[in-house]
Amino acid sequence: MTRTRVKICGLTRPQDVAAAVAAGADAIGLVFYPPSPRAVTPALARELCGLLPPFVSAVGLFVDESAAQIRRILEQVQLDLVQFHGEEPPALCESVGRRWLKAIRMRPGVDLPALAEHYQGAAGLLLDAYDPALPGGTGAAFDWGRIPPGLASRIVLAGGLDPTNVAGAIARVRPYAVDVSGGVEAARGQKDPAKIYAFMQGVRDGDSARNSF
Repeated sequence: MTRTRVKICGLTRPQDVAAAVAAGADAIGLVFYPPSPRAVTPALARELCGLLPPFVSAVGLFVDESAAQIRRILEQVQLDLVQFHGEEPPALCESVGRRWLKAIRMRPGVDLPALAEHYQGAAGLLLDAYDPALPGGTGAAFDWGRIPPGLASRIVLAGGLDPTNVAGAIARVRPYAVDVSGGVEAARGQKDPAKIYAFMQGVRDGDSARNSF
């Protein structure tokens, strides 16, 4: 039976980490992008990572940051993966010496197969909605029909997911993983445990649907 992995992103408080872990999340996301309302300092990130049990991963999100600064943060925080959410070239992504994800904002005309080849060193591609004013966390969805079925196993699906639509997204796209932030929040940067549990139930429902075919 296929199981869709789940990343809860934009965590800023110990109680949110506890809720994500208790609900069964596979990974948490920590935002190292100062303009974001969900940004964390290295000191806070280190505290939050220290709360993780075995087999729950910590992912650090960066937006057009220098490789030197990313490496400085990696010296302070035990991150399992690095997520690049800007216009970073493959060479920079490879240079930090950690497994990495590349976020692709689904602007008009995006050629996903070409980008998958361009970023072939990535552990996966995270697909998010496009907003010219925001690098991520838009709270908006995009047309899932734009995702070629042959790429689904490399896809982390993001963008506007919440407890009400994640089951349908999984059944349709069949991604490797889903990523949620605003869809499980009570306020910016503050997660709602009930919404996290509802989201995880939606993931299980989506998996049941995808495995029934």
